[in-house]
Amino acid sequence: MNANELLRIVDAIHRDKNVDKEVVFTAIEAALVSAAKKQYGEEEDIVVNIDRKDGSISGTHNGTPLDPEETVGRIGAQTAKQVMIQKIREAERDALYDEYFEQIGQMITGVVQRYEGGAATVSLTNVEAILPRSEQIPGETHHPNERVRATVFEVRKAGSRVKVILSRTRPQLVQRLFEQEIPEIADGVIEIRAMAREPGYRSKVAVSSSDQRVDCVGACVGVRGNRIKNIVDELAGERIDIVRWSDDLQVLIPNALQPAEVEEVILCQMLGRAIVLVREDQLSLAIGRRGQNVRLASKLCGWDIEIMTREELDESIERAVVGFSSLEGVEESLSERLVGEGFLSYDDLSIIEPDALQEMGELSEEQASQIIEQAEAKAQEAEQAAALERRRQREQERIDAATAAAEAAEAAERAARGETAPAADDLPPTESEESSPAAEGSEPPAADEG
Repeated sequence: MNANELLRIVDAIHRDKNVDKEVVFTAIEAALVSAAKKQYGEEEDIVVNIDRKDGSISGTHNGTPLDPEETVGRIGAQTAKQVMIQKIREAERDALYDEYFEQIGQMITGVVQRYEGGAATVSLTNVEAILPRSEQIPGETHHPNERVRATVFEVRKAGSRVKVILSRTRPQLVQRLFEQEIPEIADGVIEIRAMAREPGYRSKVAVSSSDQRVDCVGACVGVRGNRIKNIVDELAGERIDIVRWSDDLQVLIPNALQPAEVEEVILCQMLGRAIVLVREDQLSLAIGRRGQNVRLASKLCGWDIEIMTREELDESIERAVVGFSSLEGVEESLSERLVGEGFLSYDDLSIIEPDALQEMGELSEEQASQIIEQAEAKAQEAEQAAALERRRQREQERIDAATAAAEAAEAAERAARGETAPAADDLPPTESEESSPAAEGSEPPAADEG
Protein backbone atom coordinates (compact mmCIF):
# COMPACT_ATOMS: atom_id res chain seq x y z
CA MET A 1 0.00 0.00 0.00
CA ASN A 2 1.69 3.20 -1.12
CA ALA A 3 1.02 6.67 0.25
CA ASN A 4 -1.28 7.80 -2.58
CA GLU A 5 -3.38 4.64 -2.33
CA LEU A 6 -3.70 5.12 1.42
CA LEU A 7 -4.94 8.68 0.96
CA ARG A 8 -7.50 7.52 -1.65
CA ILE A 9 -8.81 4.84 0.78
CA VAL A 10 -9.17 7.37 3.58
CA ASP A 11 -10.98 9.82 1.29
CA ALA A 12 -13.35 7.12 0.01
CA ILE A 13 -14.24 5.97 3.53
CA HIS A 14 -14.78 9.57 4.57
CA ARG A 15 -17.22 10.20 1.69
CA ASP A 16 -19.06 6.86 1.64
CA LYS A 17 -19.35 6.19 5.37
CA ASN A 18 -19.53 9.79 6.62
CA VAL A 19 -16.59 9.12 8.95
CA ASP A 20 -14.18 11.91 9.79
CA LYS A 21 -10.74 11.52 8.11
CA GLU A 22 -8.91 11.86 11.41
CA VAL A 23 -10.92 8.93 12.79
CA VAL A 24 -9.94 6.80 9.76
CA PHE A 25 -6.22 7.70 10.08
CA THR A 26 -6.35 6.85 13.80
CA ALA A 27 -8.06 3.53 13.05
CA ILE A 28 -5.40 2.58 10.50
CA GLU A 29 -2.59 3.50 12.90
CA ALA A 30 -4.22 1.38 15.64
CA ALA A 31 -4.58 -1.51 13.19
CA LEU A 32 -0.91 -1.36 12.22
CA VAL A 33 0.15 -1.20 15.89
CA SER A 34 -2.03 -4.24 16.66
CA ALA A 35 -0.57 -6.18 13.73
CA ALA A 36 3.00 -5.30 14.75
CA LYS A 37 2.39 -6.48 18.32
CA LYS A 38 1.27 -9.83 16.93
CA GLN A 39 4.73 -10.05 15.34
CA TYR A 40 6.93 -8.65 18.12
CA GLY A 41 4.84 -9.31 21.26
CA GLU A 42 2.09 -7.54 23.15
CA GLU A 43 4.47 -6.01 25.70
CA GLU A 44 6.66 -4.30 23.08
CA ASP A 45 6.59 -0.52 22.70
CA ILE A 46 5.42 0.09 19.11
CA VAL A 47 4.38 3.42 17.64
CA VAL A 48 3.01 3.97 14.12
CA ASN A 49 2.33 7.39 12.60
CA ILE A 50 0.73 8.34 9.28
CA ASP A 51 1.44 11.73 7.76
CA ARG A 52 -1.95 13.37 7.21
CA LYS A 53 -0.80 15.28 4.13
CA ASP A 54 1.28 12.87 2.03
CA GLY A 55 0.12 9.52 3.52
CA SER A 56 3.63 8.31 4.38
CA ILE A 57 3.91 5.75 7.19
CA SER A 58 6.61 5.68 9.87
CA GLY A 59 7.01 3.52 12.94
CA THR A 60 9.30 2.64 15.82
CA HIS A 61 9.91 -0.57 17.79
CA ASN A 62 11.29 0.16 21.27
CA GLY A 63 12.57 3.45 19.89
CA THR A 64 14.19 1.83 16.85
CA PRO A 65 12.79 3.00 13.50
CA LEU A 66 10.87 0.40 11.50
CA ASP A 67 11.22 0.07 7.77
CA PRO A 68 8.01 1.47 6.16
CA GLU A 69 7.75 -1.55 3.87
CA GLU A 70 8.08 -3.88 6.84
CA THR A 71 5.56 -1.83 8.83
CA VAL A 72 2.87 -2.22 6.17
CA GLY A 73 3.68 -5.36 4.24
CA ARG A 74 5.45 -7.92 6.43
CA ILE A 75 3.82 -7.69 9.85
CA GLY A 76 0.41 -9.29 9.62
CA ALA A 77 -1.41 -7.52 6.83
CA GLN A 78 -4.51 -9.67 7.45
CA THR A 79 -4.59 -8.76 11.15
CA ALA A 80 -4.21 -5.10 10.28
CA LYS A 81 -7.10 -5.36 7.83
CA GLN A 82 -9.40 -6.98 10.41
CA VAL A 83 -8.59 -4.44 13.08
CA MET A 84 -9.02 -1.60 10.60
CA ILE A 85 -12.45 -2.87 9.50
CA GLN A 86 -13.54 -3.15 13.12
CA LYS A 87 -12.31 0.33 13.97
CA ILE A 88 -13.99 1.83 10.91
CA ARG A 89 -17.27 0.11 11.76
CA GLU A 90 -17.08 1.52 15.26
CA ALA A 91 -16.33 4.95 13.83
CA GLU A 92 -19.25 4.61 11.40
CA ARG A 93 -21.53 3.61 14.29
CA ASP A 94 -20.36 6.58 16.36
CA ALA A 95 -20.96 8.93 13.44
CA LEU A 96 -24.50 7.57 12.99
CA TYR A 97 -25.13 7.84 16.72
CA ASP A 98 -23.98 11.47 16.79
CA GLU A 99 -26.07 12.29 13.71
CA TYR A 100 -29.34 10.99 15.18
CA PHE A 101 -28.60 11.99 18.77
CA GLU A 102 -28.57 15.61 17.59
CA GLN A 103 -32.02 15.04 16.05
CA ILE A 104 -33.76 13.88 19.25
CA GLY A 105 -37.07 15.73 19.42
CA GLN A 106 -36.93 16.62 15.71
CA MET A 107 -39.45 15.33 13.17
CA ILE A 108 -38.22 12.84 10.58
CA THR A 109 -39.90 11.11 7.63
CA GLY A 110 -39.38 7.46 6.74
CA VAL A 111 -40.97 4.54 4.91
CA VAL A 112 -42.47 1.58 6.77
CA GLN A 113 -40.62 -1.60 5.78
CA ARG A 114 -42.35 -4.08 8.09
CA TYR A 115 -45.24 -4.05 10.54
CA GLU A 116 -45.09 -7.01 12.87
CA GLY A 117 -46.43 -7.52 16.37
CA GLY A 118 -47.69 -3.95 16.51
CA ALA A 119 -44.20 -2.48 15.97
CA ALA A 120 -43.19 -0.81 12.70
CA THR A 121 -39.70 -0.94 11.19
CA VAL A 122 -39.10 2.38 9.43
CA SER A 123 -36.40 2.93 6.83
CA LEU A 124 -34.61 6.27 7.19
CA THR A 125 -31.83 7.68 5.02
CA ASN A 126 -29.02 5.51 6.37
CA VAL A 127 -30.50 3.39 9.17
CA GLU A 128 -33.57 1.34 10.04
CA ALA A 129 -35.54 2.75 12.99
CA ILE A 130 -38.21 1.23 15.23
CA LEU A 131 -41.63 2.72 15.93
CA PRO A 132 -42.87 0.64 18.92
CA ARG A 133 -46.55 0.09 19.63
CA SER A 134 -46.21 2.12 22.85
CA GLU A 135 -45.05 5.15 20.81
CA GLN A 136 -47.85 4.93 18.22
CA ILE A 137 -51.04 6.98 18.40
CA PRO A 138 -53.77 4.79 19.95
CA GLY A 139 -55.99 3.20 17.32
CA GLU A 140 -53.75 3.77 14.30
CA THR A 141 -52.08 1.03 12.26
CA HIS A 142 -49.33 1.15 9.63
CA HIS A 143 -48.64 -0.87 6.50
CA PRO A 144 -45.53 -1.52 4.36
CA ASN A 145 -44.44 1.27 1.96
CA GLU A 146 -46.43 3.85 3.94
CA ARG A 147 -44.66 7.15 4.51
CA VAL A 148 -44.73 8.05 8.18
CA ARG A 149 -43.69 11.13 10.14
CA ALA A 150 -42.44 10.84 13.71
CA THR A 151 -39.98 12.41 16.12
CA VAL A 152 -36.67 10.85 17.13
CA PHE A 153 -37.31 9.74 20.71
CA GLU A 154 -34.23 7.73 21.72
CA VAL A 155 -30.87 6.76 20.20
CA ARG A 156 -28.56 4.13 21.66
CA LYS A 157 -25.60 2.01 20.61
CA ALA A 158 -26.26 -1.74 20.28
CA GLY A 159 -23.01 -3.56 19.50
CA SER A 160 -21.81 -2.42 16.10
CA ARG A 161 -25.23 -0.94 15.25
CA VAL A 162 -27.21 2.12 16.22
CA LYS A 163 -30.77 1.68 17.45
CA VAL A 164 -33.08 4.61 16.70
CA ILE A 165 -36.49 4.70 18.44
CA LEU A 166 -39.21 6.88 16.91
CA SER A 167 -42.35 8.27 18.54
CA ARG A 168 -45.68 9.69 17.39
CA THR A 169 -47.05 10.27 20.90
CA ARG A 170 -44.72 13.00 22.16
CA PRO A 171 -45.80 16.68 22.24
CA GLN A 172 -42.77 17.54 20.07
CA LEU A 173 -44.51 15.97 17.04
CA VAL A 174 -47.39 18.43 17.36
CA GLN A 175 -44.92 21.31 17.70
CA ARG A 176 -42.93 20.25 14.61
CA LEU A 177 -46.14 19.91 12.57
CA PHE A 178 -47.17 23.42 13.62
CA GLU A 179 -43.75 24.73 12.57
CA GLN A 180 -44.10 22.98 9.20
CA GLU A 181 -47.69 23.97 8.44
CA ILE A 182 -47.70 27.55 9.81
CA PRO A 183 -45.10 29.87 8.25
CA GLU A 184 -45.56 32.50 10.98
CA ILE A 185 -44.26 30.03 13.56
CA ALA A 186 -41.28 29.05 11.40
CA ASP A 187 -40.53 32.78 10.93
CA GLY A 188 -40.73 33.46 14.67
CA VAL A 189 -43.69 35.87 14.48
CA ILE A 190 -45.87 33.41 16.39
CA GLU A 191 -44.39 31.45 19.28
CA ILE A 192 -45.65 28.23 20.88
CA ARG A 193 -45.50 29.02 24.60
CA ALA A 194 -46.83 25.77 26.12
CA MET A 195 -48.30 22.43 25.08
CA ALA A 196 -50.24 19.58 26.67
CA ARG A 197 -51.17 16.39 24.86
CA GLU A 198 -53.06 13.13 25.30
CA PRO A 199 -52.14 11.29 22.08
CA GLY A 200 -55.00 10.31 19.81
CA TYR A 201 -57.57 12.26 21.83
CA ARG A 202 -56.81 15.91 22.46
CA SER A 203 -54.04 18.50 22.57
CA LYS A 204 -53.92 22.08 23.82
CA VAL A 205 -51.40 24.48 22.28
CA ALA A 206 -50.85 27.96 23.76
CA VAL A 207 -49.54 30.54 21.26
CA SER A 208 -48.62 34.22 21.31
CA SER A 209 -47.73 36.76 18.62
CA SER A 210 -44.86 39.25 18.64
CA ASP A 211 -46.68 41.35 16.01
CA GLN A 212 -49.96 42.94 17.13
CA ARG A 213 -51.20 42.88 13.54
CA VAL A 214 -51.01 39.07 13.43
CA ASP A 215 -53.78 37.13 15.18
CA CYS A 216 -51.95 34.13 16.60
CA VAL A 217 -55.04 31.91 16.93
CA GLY A 218 -56.46 32.83 13.51
CA ALA A 219 -53.12 32.26 11.77
CA CYS A 220 -52.84 28.78 13.31
CA VAL A 221 -56.37 27.83 12.31
CA GLY A 222 -55.99 29.13 8.75
CA VAL A 223 -58.61 30.07 6.19
CA ARG A 224 -61.62 27.80 6.80
CA GLY A 225 -59.43 25.78 9.15
CA ASN A 226 -57.20 24.42 6.36
CA ARG A 227 -53.93 24.70 8.33
CA ILE A 228 -55.14 23.01 11.49
CA LYS A 229 -56.97 20.38 9.39
CA ASN A 230 -53.68 19.21 7.88
CA ILE A 231 -52.22 18.74 11.36
CA VAL A 232 -55.33 16.94 12.65
CA ASP A 233 -55.27 14.58 9.65
CA GLU A 234 -51.61 13.73 10.30
CA LEU A 235 -52.46 12.97 13.95
CA ALA A 236 -55.28 10.51 13.07
CA GLY A 237 -58.09 12.95 13.92
CA GLU A 238 -56.73 14.14 17.27
CA ARG A 239 -58.62 17.21 18.47
CA ILE A 240 -56.46 20.33 18.87
CA ASP A 241 -57.42 23.38 20.96
CA ILE A 242 -55.46 26.54 20.16
CA VAL A 243 -55.22 28.76 23.23
CA ARG A 244 -54.23 32.43 23.33
CA TRP A 245 -51.30 32.74 25.75
CA SER A 246 -51.21 35.31 28.55
CA ASP A 247 -48.70 35.85 31.36
CA ASP A 248 -51.68 36.67 33.59
CA LEU A 249 -53.08 33.41 35.02
CA GLN A 250 -56.45 35.09 35.52
CA VAL A 251 -56.64 35.32 31.72
CA LEU A 252 -54.71 32.19 30.71
CA ILE A 253 -56.70 29.69 32.82
CA PRO A 254 -60.12 30.67 31.37
CA ASN A 255 -58.56 30.55 27.88
CA ALA A 256 -57.16 27.08 28.59
CA LEU A 257 -60.55 25.79 29.79
CA GLN A 258 -62.42 26.84 26.65
CA PRO A 259 -65.05 26.14 25.37
CA ALA A 260 -66.35 26.26 28.98
CA GLU A 261 -67.33 29.69 30.35
CA VAL A 262 -65.55 30.64 33.58
CA GLU A 263 -67.06 32.94 36.20
CA GLU A 264 -64.05 33.48 38.49
CA VAL A 265 -60.50 32.23 39.07
CA ILE A 266 -59.16 32.13 42.66
CA LEU A 267 -55.37 31.62 42.85
CA CYS A 268 -54.01 29.78 45.91
CA GLN A 269 -50.34 30.73 45.75
CA MET A 270 -49.14 28.52 48.61
CA LEU A 271 -50.58 25.37 47.03
CA GLY A 272 -49.99 26.28 43.38
CA ARG A 273 -53.68 25.66 42.86
CA ALA A 274 -56.37 27.59 41.02
CA ILE A 275 -60.01 27.21 42.08
CA VAL A 276 -62.16 27.92 39.04
CA LEU A 277 -65.82 28.76 39.59
CA VAL A 278 -68.31 27.93 36.84
CA ARG A 279 -72.08 27.77 36.53
CA GLU A 280 -73.78 24.42 37.05
CA ASP A 281 -74.54 24.08 33.33
CA GLN A 282 -70.83 24.61 32.50
CA LEU A 283 -69.45 22.14 35.05
CA SER A 284 -69.29 19.02 32.87
CA LEU A 285 -67.97 21.03 29.90
CA ALA A 286 -65.15 22.53 32.01
CA ILE A 287 -64.15 19.15 33.43
CA GLY A 288 -64.42 17.39 30.06
CA ARG A 289 -64.84 13.74 29.27
CA ARG A 290 -63.15 11.73 32.04
CA GLY A 291 -61.55 14.95 33.28
CA GLN A 292 -59.63 15.49 30.05
CA ASN A 293 -60.28 19.22 29.59
CA VAL A 294 -59.25 20.27 33.09
CA ARG A 295 -56.31 17.84 33.10
CA LEU A 296 -54.84 19.29 29.89
CA ALA A 297 -55.51 22.85 31.04
CA SER A 298 -53.60 22.11 34.27
CA LYS A 299 -50.60 20.79 32.31
CA LEU A 300 -50.72 23.78 29.97
CA CYS A 301 -50.76 26.39 32.77
CA GLY A 302 -48.53 24.50 35.21
CA TRP A 303 -51.10 24.92 37.99
CA ASP A 304 -53.41 22.40 39.64
CA ILE A 305 -56.92 23.45 38.56
CA GLU A 306 -60.01 22.52 40.57
CA ILE A 307 -63.43 23.13 39.02
CA MET A 308 -66.31 24.05 41.36
CA THR A 309 -69.64 25.79 41.42
CA ARG A 310 -70.00 28.65 43.89
CA GLU A 311 -72.31 26.54 46.07
CA GLU A 312 -69.73 23.71 46.21
CA LEU A 313 -67.00 26.20 47.19
CA ASP A 314 -69.15 27.63 49.99
CA GLU A 315 -69.84 24.12 51.31
CA SER A 316 -66.12 23.20 51.13
CA ILE A 317 -65.14 26.38 52.97
CA GLU A 318 -67.69 25.81 55.74
CA ARG A 319 -66.67 22.15 56.10
CA ALA A 320 -62.94 23.04 56.15
CA VAL A 321 -63.35 25.76 58.81
CA VAL A 322 -65.24 23.35 61.07
CA GLY A 323 -62.81 20.49 60.38
CA PHE A 324 -59.63 22.51 60.96
CA SER A 325 -61.07 24.07 64.13
CA SER A 326 -61.59 20.57 65.53
CA LEU A 327 -57.83 19.93 65.45
CA GLU A 328 -55.99 20.45 68.70
CA GLY A 329 -54.09 23.75 68.67
CA VAL A 330 -56.03 25.31 65.77
CA GLU A 331 -58.11 28.34 66.65
CA GLU A 332 -60.97 29.52 64.45
CA SER A 333 -58.98 32.54 63.24
CA LEU A 334 -56.15 30.27 62.01
CA SER A 335 -58.69 27.91 60.46
CA GLU A 336 -60.23 30.81 58.51
CA ARG A 337 -56.81 32.04 57.43
CA LEU A 338 -55.87 28.56 56.16
CA VAL A 339 -59.10 28.39 54.16
CA GLY A 340 -58.38 31.85 52.80
CA GLU A 341 -55.06 30.53 51.44
CA GLY A 342 -56.89 27.70 49.65
CA PHE A 343 -56.50 24.84 52.15
CA LEU A 344 -59.83 23.03 51.90
CA SER A 345 -59.07 19.53 53.20
CA TYR A 346 -56.95 17.61 55.68
CA ASP A 347 -54.94 16.37 52.71
CA ASP A 348 -54.06 19.96 51.77
CA LEU A 349 -53.09 20.81 55.35
CA SER A 350 -50.90 17.71 55.65
CA ILE A 351 -48.49 19.04 52.98
CA ILE A 352 -48.10 22.59 54.32
CA GLU A 353 -44.57 23.68 55.16
CA PRO A 354 -44.14 23.79 58.98
CA ASP A 355 -42.50 27.23 58.92
CA ALA A 356 -45.42 28.64 56.86
CA LEU A 357 -47.92 27.26 59.38
CA GLN A 358 -45.84 28.69 62.26
CA GLU A 359 -45.92 32.14 60.68
CA MET A 360 -49.66 32.03 59.90
CA GLY A 361 -50.71 30.96 63.40
CA GLU A 362 -47.83 32.39 65.44
CA LEU A 363 -47.12 28.85 66.61
CA SER A 364 -44.05 27.08 67.92
CA GLU A 365 -42.31 24.46 65.82
CA GLU A 366 -43.70 21.71 68.06
CA GLN A 367 -47.28 23.02 67.77
CA ALA A 368 -47.03 23.25 63.98
CA SER A 369 -45.66 19.69 63.70
CA GLN A 370 -48.45 18.40 65.95
CA ILE A 371 -51.13 20.04 63.79
CA ILE A 372 -49.61 18.61 60.60
CA GLU A 373 -49.46 15.13 62.16
CA GLN A 374 -53.15 15.35 63.09
CA ALA A 375 -54.00 16.46 59.54
CA GLU A 376 -52.05 13.52 58.09
CA ALA A 377 -53.93 11.07 60.33
CA LYS A 378 -57.30 12.60 59.40
CA ALA A 379 -56.36 12.52 55.69
CA GLN A 380 -55.52 8.81 55.94
CA GLU A 381 -58.84 8.12 57.67
CA ALA A 382 -60.70 9.99 54.94
CA GLU A 383 -58.82 8.10 52.24
CA GLN A 384 -59.64 4.75 53.84
CA ALA A 385 -63.30 5.71 54.17
CA ALA A 386 -63.39 6.75 50.51
CA ALA A 387 -61.77 3.45 49.48
CA LEU A 388 -64.38 1.50 51.47
CA GLU A 389 -67.16 3.50 49.83
CA ARG A 390 -65.73 2.81 46.37
CA ARG A 391 -65.56 -0.91 47.14
CA ARG A 392 -69.14 -0.84 48.42
CA GLN A 393 -70.30 0.89 45.24
CA ARG A 394 -68.46 -1.60 43.04
CA GLU A 395 -70.02 -4.50 44.98
CA GLN A 396 -73.46 -2.95 44.63
CA GLU A 397 -72.89 -2.49 40.89
CA ARG A 398 -71.93 -6.18 40.59
CA ILE A 399 -75.08 -7.21 42.50
CA ASP A 400 -77.24 -4.96 40.31
CA ALA A 401 -75.64 -6.36 37.16
CA ALA A 402 -76.17 -9.96 38.34
CA THR A 403 -79.81 -9.21 39.22
CA ALA A 404 -80.41 -7.59 35.83
CA ALA A 405 -78.80 -10.56 34.07
CA ALA A 406 -80.97 -13.02 36.03
CA GLU A 407 -84.13 -11.06 35.20
CA ALA A 408 -83.14 -10.94 31.54
CA ALA A 409 -82.54 -14.70 31.51
CA GLU A 410 -85.90 -15.32 33.18
CA ALA A 411 -87.63 -13.08 30.65
CA ALA A 412 -85.92 -14.93 27.81
CA GLU A 413 -87.11 -18.30 29.23
CA ARG A 414 -90.69 -17.06 29.48
CA ALA A 415 -90.50 -15.72 25.92
CA ALA A 416 -89.22 -19.11 24.73
CA ARG A 417 -92.21 -20.82 26.42
CA GLY A 418 -94.60 -18.30 24.96
CA GLU A 419 -95.49 -16.90 28.36
CA THR A 420 -95.97 -13.26 29.16
CA ALA A 421 -94.61 -11.44 32.19
CA PRO A 422 -97.04 -11.44 35.12
CA ALA A 423 -99.14 -8.28 35.43
CA ALA A 424 -98.69 -6.12 38.51
CA ASP A 425 -102.18 -7.16 39.78
CA ASP A 426 -101.21 -10.85 39.56
CA LEU A 427 -98.10 -10.46 41.71
CA PRO A 428 -98.40 -11.63 45.35
CA PRO A 429 -98.97 -8.79 47.83
CA THR A 430 -96.03 -7.54 49.82
CA GLU A 431 -95.92 -7.77 53.59
CA SER A 432 -96.88 -4.11 53.96
CA GLU A 433 -99.83 -4.56 51.61
CA GLU A 434 -101.04 -7.64 53.55
CA SER A 435 -101.02 -5.77 56.83
CA SER A 436 -102.75 -2.65 55.51
CA PRO A 437 -106.51 -2.12 56.02
CA ALA A 438 -107.05 -1.86 52.27
CA ALA A 439 -105.51 -5.31 51.81
CA GLU A 440 -107.89 -6.77 54.42
CA GLY A 441 -110.91 -5.38 52.58
CA SER A 442 -111.99 -3.11 55.45
CA GLU A 443 -112.62 0.59 55.50
CA PRO A 444 -110.51 2.97 57.63
CA PRO A 445 -112.14 3.34 61.09
CA ALA A 446 -114.68 6.15 61.27
CA ALA A 447 -114.10 9.02 63.64
CA ASP A 448 -115.74 8.72 67.09
CA GLU A 449 -118.89 10.74 66.96
CA GLY A 450 -118.54 10.89 70.73
